[in-house]
Parts: sequence; C-alpha cells; structure tokens
Amino acid sequence: MFWFDKNNSDVVFMDNRNFIDTLCDGRAFEVKPDVVADFRNIPYPDNSFHLVVFDPPHLIKVGEKSWLAKKYGRLNPDTYKDDLKQGFSECFRVLKPNSVLVFKWNETDIKTSDIIKLSPIPPLFGHKSGKLNKTHWLVFMKRSERE
Repeated sequence: MFWFDKNNSDVVFMDNRNFIDTLCDGRAFEVKPDVVADFRNIPYPDNSFHLVVFDPPHLIKVGEKSWLAKKYGRLNPDTYKDDLKQGFSECFRVLKPNSVLVFKWNETDIKTSDIIKLSPIPPLFGHKSGKLNKTHWLVFMKRSERE
C-alpha cells in the first residue's frame, strides 16, 4: 500500500493472498500480487535481490474476517514469533551480500523492540511515523560473507 508505483516493473510484489473484496466503507479492495507465496518460504534462490521490503502482517488481536485483517493480514497469535523469525531468515537468504532489507512494522499489538529480537541481524537505523508514532521503518544490511 505504500508503493508510489504499484506497476513498477523493477518490483516483485509477493503476498500469500490474492482476492478482490469490498471494505466496510464500500470501497473496493484488491490484493493482486505478482507472486502468491508465504514469506516463510520465499520462492527465489539465495542472493537474488539487492533490496527486499518486508511488510508482514502486524495484527494478532483482530478477527479473521474483519476489514483490518482483510487489509493488513493477520498473524497467528500462537506461532507469530517463529513465523516472523523464519520470515527474517528468508528475507536475508534471498538478499545479495551487501544489500538492504527495509522492514515496516506497526506496534499496535506487538512492540517493535520484541520483533527486532527475531531478526538474526540488528537494524542499522529506523524511523517512527504515523499519528501515534506506532509505525516503524527499519533498515538492515546483509553483509558480505567474507566480513
């Protein structure tokens, strides 16, 4: 939802959902990724990308069929730590050495400090945004295997 050019040919959009629906306010909502896949098992070889943006679902206290779950997705409250840990590992796996992971997180349900602990690499820097400063943008770098 934050991409300026949703048809950018340099970007591969991936989501585990593919649907068209109507939100509670009557607006049409479409999730139509280039690749339908799970972030825990990204279908690309090691060292494929110079940049990965990881924007996983951040909600666990939301109904399965709510408009928030439709719009942002929903994490399993019992497995989210393992799921996100595996997601971080997959993102770093498909990154080329000396490349960047941008991570977006909203701490509505889970604090960012708890999520950072799930990454095998610490962030370089980050920024809070949004009306309540709950959305965090973090930047990580996968170093060369020789470093």
